[in-house]
Amino acid sequence: MTRERDLGVVYVTGGASGLGAAVVEAVAKAGGTPAVIDIAPPPDEGVAHAMADLSDSSAAEAAVADLVSRVGPPQAVVTAAGTDACGPLAEIDTQTWERVVRVNLFGTAAVVRACLPHLEEVRGTVVTVASTLGLRPAGDATAYCASKFGVVGFTRALAMELAGRVGVTLLVPGGMRTHFFDGRTEQYKPGPDAELNDPADVAQTVLMALRQPVGCEVREMVVATSTEPSWP
Repeated sequence: MTRERDLGVVYVTGGASGLGAAVVEAVAKAGGTPAVIDIAPPPDEGVAHAMADLSDSSAAEAAVADLVSRVGPPQAVVTAAGTDACGPLAEIDTQTWERVVRVNLFGTAAVVRACLPHLEEVRGTVVTVASTLGLRPAGDATAYCASKFGVVGFTRALAMELAGRVGVTLLVPGGMRTHFFDGRTEQYKPGPDAELNDPADVAQTVLMALRQPVGCEVREMVVATSTEPSWP
């Protein structure tokens, strides 16, 4: 019988809320040591964290170095941080539009790049978080779709590049019950009858990917309700 991998130290971007916070909780309950990189501190004061704006790649890399010095190197990294900017392209200013891409795509790449030397030493695991809107576009979501399509391409290329050295999993979640939709105008919020996944359930799929024994990898997984409108 193949033994599951021990979780060890798991860095989680966006671990202060939403899916990231659910992953942090799941990792801790499963015996791992979560460490958070986020613009805000995690709700559990006992969880190690480094504050960083992931739109700044240098800050993201510095946050990884900070956690390595205080918590130890990662055995895995989960890039759950994300943001969006809803509306027609002509109505979203350049800085706001580009920030979405910087956080979601550049921030993902920066954290993974900084973690790679440590992950290669233990043949660790990367789990990136894209979206169903990284596979199927939606109007008034050009920045988000551009960033998440980019995460899909980045992750697939990374899996080829690191084959046999680091495990790489692409997570494609549908809508979840988080604060992600807060602050939007009503037209961009899920309807009152919308079915959304519990982020705690999605976090369990992340654990499954992280626990795979060396040499066995979950390459990609779509996790959504059966009525997810953006899938298939």
